[in-house]
Order: sequence, then structure tokens, then C-alpha cells
Amino acid sequence: MFKKIEIWILYLAILLSILFAVGFGVLVRQEMVGSIKAGWVSKGALTLAEIPVNIKKLGISVDLAVVDRFSNLDGFDGTPNVEESYLLLSRYDGDLNESIVELVDLTTFQVLHTWNPDIDAFNDLVEQVDEFKYLWRDGTNKRQRVFHPKLTRDGGLLFNSYLLRKINFCSDLIFQNTHDFFHHSIETDSDGNIWTPSSLYPQTLPVRTVGRDISEDGGFLDDAIVNLSPDGKIRFEKSVSQIFIDNGLEYLLFSVGDMHFDNDPIHLNDTQPVNFDGEFWQKGDIFLSLRHQSMILLYRPSTNNIIWKGTGPFFHQHDVDILDNHRISVFNNKSKDFVDDDEVDGHNEVIIYDFKTDTYSSHLKDSLIENDVRTITEGRSQILPNGELFIEESNYGRTLFFNSDGSLRWTHVNRAENENVYHVSWSRILYTREDIQIVKKVLSNTRDCDE
Repeated sequence: MFKKIEIWILYLAILLSILFAVGFGVLVRQEMVGSIKAGWVSKGALTLAEIPVNIKKLGISVDLAVVDRFSNLDGFDGTPNVEESYLLLSRYDGDLNESIVELVDLTTFQVLHTWNPDIDAFNDLVEQVDEFKYLWRDGTNKRQRVFHPKLTRDGGLLFNSYLLRKINFCSDLIFQNTHDFFHHSIETDSDGNIWTPSSLYPQTLPVRTVGRDISEDGGFLDDAIVNLSPDGKIRFEKSVSQIFIDNGLEYLLFSVGDMHFDNDPIHLNDTQPVNFDGEFWQKGDIFLSLRHQSMILLYRPSTNNIIWKGTGPFFHQHDVDILDNHRISVFNNKSKDFVDDDEVDGHNEVIIYDFKTDTYSSHLKDSLIENDVRTITEGRSQILPNGELFIEESNYGRTLFFNSDGSLRWTHVNRAENENVYHVSWSRILYTREDIQIVKKVLSNTRDCDE
């Protein structure tokens, strides 16, 4: 028989439990972001709090597989390209349980080179900064995706993996920038400088408006555009929220939603530098894709002015590209926040906006419908000069290439030997003269990486 407990004892136990939980939380937070630590007490509290994370780092129950929508497809399927072109395929290898990047010859589907960065070793080189520790501590070999790899003129490979990193032909680290939490796309301008999104901390907006919380549960994400030199040194950075405020768009930050604070109102996912003067832009301008605003901006850093903003027929879009001197393309996820979930309303689209005519059109729309292209988040597209179309359906591990008439030329599904399909992480098609020259430089490397 259980002995009855006095009610006051139960209430006391509840009160002490609440006080313990609050005190434990204060110790953890103080150790992570406080200027004054509590010695071994706060360190011990943080160690206990990190037990679930450390279990993940051991690779227990780690699974980056995606929904398998293409049970009859494995690897490349279809006809290789005729024109010289390459695929920088960033994928999670379900057999290695690591992310890799492969350079693929699209005229043969042959893998010419593979990079396999040792994220664990790179992390060990970083003196962990308390303010950002929570942002990248899960970025281990078994968990980290390698986002939007970019071949550089010197034969190196840039990528985002919470930190902005550059490796050489043999996957050895050249540099890593730990100043910000870098994410999403990587592009370079005509001078070789790097443009990428980041999240700033401390946030640049006043404490009374956004606080200073950086917890995983929802501190304000102060997304920024960052320009770095080819060797990874920051040259310029600017909060997109501050750009909104400076250009009279503050209402889009603090007057939307159901009377609740929005901690991620921008969600910058692409920065596309302009490398030539034209009727509608200047060299040095930059196009920005803001997912949570369903908006594309043309921003001029030299004057801090928004030159143009587009909120056309796209929802939660990604990947803005400059097609010529008067047109851009946008990968339209067409995902909408319905009552039950965020879902693609139909199929993805590739939208073209013409500045000359102020009109929108859809490129090879029927082909995307016919092939059921519908990644909810992420996604990439590239319209080639001859009208051919490259698509990455990131959420489902599929890459597609369409002929200019809309017929499907080939697909690639990232399936492992265990039959599961895994993420692809913003792969890049290489087809321009400069791209091919860089590929040739990379392949001319005769170094034996096993030495």
C-alpha cells in the first residue's frame, strides 16, 4: 500500500522543481552567453543540457533520408548532354553517412572528382564562441549538409556548413570564417569576392524591438548580406531588416502575423551580385531572395537603397538569377502556409520577370507539372542561354535537366545502397566559358590526395 503524502509536501516539491528548472536554465544560459560565468557549476549545467546533442553527434538515430517518390529511379537516368557541361553535385551519401561533393561530367555522367570535407576536424580547429555555439554544434560529419558548393578561380571549393569554408582539391581546409552563422547560397562577383547570407549576433536592431535571445527556440534571426574577400575576410555586411527600416518598409517586420512577434521575418536565401551595368541596374547591385516575404529585392549597397522590389506570382521562392540585361528568373516553390501545414499548391515553377515589359512568365511550366516537381523548401533552377533548364528538387533528392522544348533529358536520384534516398544540397550546373576553364584547372591538379 502507498502511504498518503501530505498536500503541503506535494506543493513544496512542485515549487522546488520549478525553482530548480529556472535556476538550471539560468546557469546554462549564463555559461553560453553571459559575460560572467559560474565556474564549474554553470559548465556542469551546460554539459548536462548538451547530453541529447552529444548523443546525436555519436551518430545514434541519425537519418537524413527523404521521402522516396521515385522508387524506380537510382542515380542518373536518361541521355547525357551534348554540350560540354558539368554538375557540382552536393549530396548526402547514405552509405558513407557523410556529405560529399562530386564533379560530374554531364556528357558521360562520369564522376571526375569527389570532395569529402572532414567537418569534425574543421570544427575542432575552432575556439568555440559562446554566442554561436548553439548554431553549429550539431554540424558533425554524420549530420552536416554541404550547401551550395562553388568552385573558385584558384581551384578551391567554397561551401556553407554553418561556417563559411573553403577547401582545396584534396578536401584540406584553406580557411573557415566563424564571424557569423553563414547559410544558404554562395555566389562570387566579377572580382572574385564572395556574397552569402548570414545571421548576425548580437542583433543590430534595438533590444526593445527584437531582444537578444539566441536560444534554439526562437531568438530573432537578423539575416544579413555579407561580402567577403577571396581569402574569406569580411568587407561589408548589412542587416536586411535594417535595410527595410532605412527604406520605409519597417511595417513588414513588426505589423504582420496574429499579434505575435515574428522571429524570422526575412529568411534570406539567395544573394545574386550584378556584374555589369544596364538600363535597370548597376554593377555592384545585388538581387536578394527573401523567402518569408515572398519578395525579390534589387539592392544598391553603395547608397543603401532598394532600387526595385518584386512580389509577383511567387510564394516562398528561392534562387534568383540574372538571365540578360533585362530579365531575371526565380525558382517559385509555390508553397503556402495552409491551415494544416506548409505545402506546394500544385507544382514548382520557374518564373521569368522582364524589366522592359514589367511582365512575368513561366518557363517550361507544363514540363514541371508533367514531372511532378514540387519541393516544399529549398530548390534551385538555372535557365541556360539556349532555353534548357536545370532543376534541383532538394527535398526529394532529385535533380532534373530539360531540353529547350520541355522534354526531360535526364534525372538523378540520390539513392544509396540501402535503398533510401537522401538530401541534395543546392548543386550547381557548370556550363559557361569561365565555369569550364575553372573545371579544367581543377582537373589539372596532379596531386595524390592519398599521400
